[in-house]
Amino acid sequence: MDERHERVEGMRTSTRDLAEVRERLRTWLTGRVGAPVTISRIAHPSGNGLSSETLIFDARWTSGGEGREVHEGREGREIRETHEARCVARMAPASEAVPVFPDYDLGRQCEVMRLARERAGVPAPATLWYEPDPGPLGTPFFVMERLEGDVPPDLPPYTFEGRLLEASPADRERLQRHSVEILARLHGTALTAGETAALEPAGTGGTALRRHVDEQRAYYAWAHGAMPIPLLERAFCWLEEHWPDDPGPDVLSWGDARIGNVMYRDFTPVGVLDWEMATIAPRELDLAWMIFLHRFFQDVAESMGLPGLPDFMRSEDVCRTYRELTGYAPRDMEFYETYAALRHGVIMARVWQRRVHFGELPMPADPDDLVLHRHRLERMIAGDRRS
Repeated sequence: MDERHERVEGMRTSTRDLAEVRERLRTWLTGRVGAPVTISRIAHPSGNGLSSETLIFDARWTSGGEGREVHEGREGREIRETHEARCVARMAPASEAVPVFPDYDLGRQCEVMRLARERAGVPAPATLWYEPDPGPLGTPFFVMERLEGDVPPDLPPYTFEGRLLEASPADRERLQRHSVEILARLHGTALTAGETAALEPAGTGGTALRRHVDEQRAYYAWAHGAMPIPLLERAFCWLEEHWPDDPGPDVLSWGDARIGNVMYRDFTPVGVLDWEMATIAPRELDLAWMIFLHRFFQDVAESMGLPGLPDFMRSEDVCRTYRELTGYAPRDMEFYETYAALRHGVIMARVWQRRVHFGELPMPADPDDLVLHRHRLERMIAGDRRS
């Protein structure tokens, strides 16, 4: 493995003092529930997540009202109830932490999770509290329920080791089919005109796909304008030259559709996570992201001489399953998979720059080397689709 992949377990994603965050969170939650709150030690999850800051903690408090505990006091019998909550807080990273994205609309994320859970039957976590005021923690945040299950890790990749790699072909097929089912359910969600408008990509002209690509260009300019990356600029040109004749119907899109954002129990999804990239877009956007992100981790495994999972999440298999589940035949997948590789390249190049900022990696002499999957993307825009 080259220097771009080594020491990833120590990648820095936060500049906040967790002891201070814990105390401020305890004060805020005490005000929300109207009773003194005890909060466990706060920790960052391991294995996945490079964008929003994620905090794991347990909260406990006792309140009056009907409950199991009865106490005798000078004023007579008092009934009090003890509450315990297993929590995950999501907050935007501090500006000095070199955020991956220019903005983090946490209220929108909460709303998308509600729609996914209530309209599509997708097991997105329930939001316990949302705080739009940046005062309590220095940034808006929300607290959601903490679910239990197994998440295929990014660090080290699930193609290196772990439960999915060791599973039987039948179990891996079951997990793959259930993962595609998430997209089928989500894409069938009925939205009101107002809900659609609130989630559409920025801009007013053209199709949702047109606005989505324009939005990605603006993101690239924000993230890398001071140091252009020629490979990514060539990929944007490739998109224009291969634009679909008919982008197809627009749906509620997860945006970050990959198995590393799903919690499984017995190879069945029990939690669908990370909704910050949700939008309105063609169905193929999610399908291609799910396919390409596995291809990315498979390439990393093969570069290390490891077998990985070459028969998992293949494009033809994912599209066939989606067609069986929905009746819709995905199209223009070469375009969408290349677009997925481009989008991932913009994000991961930004992550590399964060690591340079914290002294974890040097800045490469060739800016194209900021793209971890450089050789894969070069082959894709050259028309080479071999595995």
